[in-house]
Amino acid sequence: MIVKLYPIMRKALFSKDAEWSHDFTLRRLQQLNHSPLRCLIKQDLPTKPVELLGLSFPNPVGLAAGLDKNATCINAFAAMGFGFIEVGTVTPKPQAGNPKPRMFRLPEQQALINRMGFNNDGVDALVERVRAEQQRPDGYRGILGINIGKNKDTPEEQGHLDYLYCLERVYPYASYVTVNISSPNTPGLRAFQQGDSLTRLLSELRKKQLELAATNERYVPILVKIAPDMTREQTHSFAHAIQEHQLDGVIATNTTLDREQVSHLAHGSEAGGLSGQPLTSKSTEVIRWLREVLPAEFPIIGAGGIASAEQAKEKLAAGAQLVQIYTGFIYQGPALIKEIVRSL
Repeated sequence: MIVKLYPIMRKALFSKDAEWSHDFTLRRLQQLNHSPLRCLIKQDLPTKPVELLGLSFPNPVGLAAGLDKNATCINAFAAMGFGFIEVGTVTPKPQAGNPKPRMFRLPEQQALINRMGFNNDGVDALVERVRAEQQRPDGYRGILGINIGKNKDTPEEQGHLDYLYCLERVYPYASYVTVNISSPNTPGLRAFQQGDSLTRLLSELRKKQLELAATNERYVPILVKIAPDMTREQTHSFAHAIQEHQLDGVIATNTTLDREQVSHLAHGSEAGGLSGQPLTSKSTEVIRWLREVLPAEFPIIGAGGIASAEQAKEKLAAGAQLVQIYTGFIYQGPALIKEIVRSL
């Protein structure tokens, strides 16, 4: 039902402010989460299983982090057919994020610019929602990634402590954990992608992961989400560091600061991270760079500018084993999930 109605719904939603439409949609999906009307958003898709990270993914198309920051609509997104769902980014303490307006559509390029700034209810609130969802008889039983970050007011030299704090709290409830060190909207965050900051963070994360695996009697993989704005050499250096510290995978990529393709458009020069079609080739190139260093079996999830089955296949051909969508999903709706899964 929703596949047929989405073009009409999108027209109405796109007539409003982007963040207002985002919040409105999540509230409606939250109402459908476990209601009898959930059938209106349900899609039956073929099973296209992928074994990765010690997990069995029913299909390789996931929901990227950032859409359901507070884990309020997990079961609703599952009904649409996603093979896995990633919630967050979540921080130790609740935070309001950056001043509004902070999300902008660029429809000419099927793109978005956001400078949300990790607005979320805090890790404890997210954990309570996920726990409640998993305890429901009809709750979500699929693969759930939880994306963690640092609070804006945490000094950079103490930033690793925020990640460790979040990791410890989400560990019992996550299928995998993603470490977000690549959002352009938290000052100093991208400094964790290289040098001593990266080395310290990865070392501490690995140490904590092994402690939690022993305590919880289950191993939860940790992936790191990187930016598309590093050079080839910086990407190679990052890939070597990931292997050295035995982290489990990479998500490539987050949003970009590059405005070359959109600076002439309305809102094209707004500050924040650019996602959608202008990011497609850049994120695919990063996957290729990573694969030049990482072994063929090392897990890479491709994200950034996927708006068609062909673009998803390009990510997989470049070296990713799974893909995630967000902006393409905003523009095309649940039909995009079906298109990609059926084509693979």
